[in-house]
Amino acid sequence: MIARWPCSGAGGPVDELAVAFDRKRRFRLLVVPPLFEEMNRTRRLLVETLRRLDAGGIDGFLPDLPGCNESPQRFEDQSLYAWRAAMAQAARHFAATHVLAVRGGALVFPVILPGWVLEPVKGATILRQLLRARMLAAREAGVDEDMATLLEVGRTEGLDLAGYRCGPALIAGLESARAEDEGQIEIRQSDLGGGGALWLRSEPGEDAAQADALARRIIESIAA
Repeated sequence: MIARWPCSGAGGPVDELAVAFDRKRRFRLLVVPPLFEEMNRTRRLLVETLRRLDAGGIDGFLPDLPGCNESPQRFEDQSLYAWRAAMAQAARHFAATHVLAVRGGALVFPVILPGWVLEPVKGATILRQLLRARMLAAREAGVDEDMATLLEVGRTEGLDLAGYRCGPALIAGLESARAEDEGQIEIRQSDLGGGGALWLRSEPGEDAAQADALARRIIESIAA
């Protein structure tokens, strides 16, 4: 269930990990997770979706983004460009035929493949949310920070945001990043039924009905 895949790193090639349901079948789905804490909040949903796809005859792979989870790479060395290249490497290694990207994962979608994006979000929106969370925490500690100054510092020195050390390249990339539209099918949260978006919760969670709906949507699209 855990597979390794080769990924380029700042210091040379490294092995990254992925959750894998691999039976060498015709259709093979690479899942690109959301960014930052949304990745942790939705991981169970994505793994359960892969279980359902496995039962439906589709292989599935959920790789770690470099610098995240069990990755041996440093988060502060990462950029959207590095993550995009890494997901393209993972797609080639696992011989993926389709891709599902979730939220900020759509910003690093390997567009050489067809697939789906679940509630894609702009990089500026992600960055703004992270900065607001930092400013709120600073205010509670009696420190005043403003977004313009933080951004200026972030572009040259990087910033600590939501427990992540973000390098200047990642800050600059998020400011202007938009998901590349290469004909991916957009899935909205409302398509998955009730229960609310898991990425909005304060703690990681799961929702069997949403996993069912997401897997069904993908299976039906592939079969069409």
